[in-house]
Amino acid sequence: MADQHARPIVIGAGEGQTVANPAGGGLTYKARSSQTGGALTVWESTAAPGEGPPLHLHVNEDELMYVLEGRLRFRLNETDHSASAGSFVFIPRGVPHTWQNAGDRHARILFVFAPASPGMERFFERSAQLPEDTRMAEAFKTLASDAGMEVVGPPLERSDTGS
Repeated sequence: MADQHARPIVIGAGEGQTVANPAGGGLTYKARSSQTGGALTVWESTAAPGEGPPLHLHVNEDELMYVLEGRLRFRLNETDHSASAGSFVFIPRGVPHTWQNAGDRHARILFVFAPASPGMERFFERSAQLPEDTRMAEAFKTLASDAGMEVVGPPLERSDTGS
């Protein structure tokens, strides 16, 4: 059973458990549900140029994203937005959304789920075990519902990935 008591966390750059990200690159857990008493889940992730998830929504958690490096395109509901390094995005639960790395190199993003999302933690651990060439499609097809996600559309079409 998970520890239900939050405890202080200090984790340095490059530290934390890293798994393969279906969007290309790594995903490093910074705070997990068991460490925060269920308050939040946090990870830092990279995404390859042109990559991003299908249009989806989270049933139980709000999602916050902070762009650390790179340039992303976002779709929130039916509106597209651009977000460069230093941009913050808040996505309330139930809002259909997706994003795409619109730059020409890996983007780096900090993700926060509140309340914590053990389902999303398991989603990435399980998706990392899938073959790399089918990881994105298979993860969202077979693992999303167990994580409290509903896939409601395709990824953004490939955009110009130039700067």
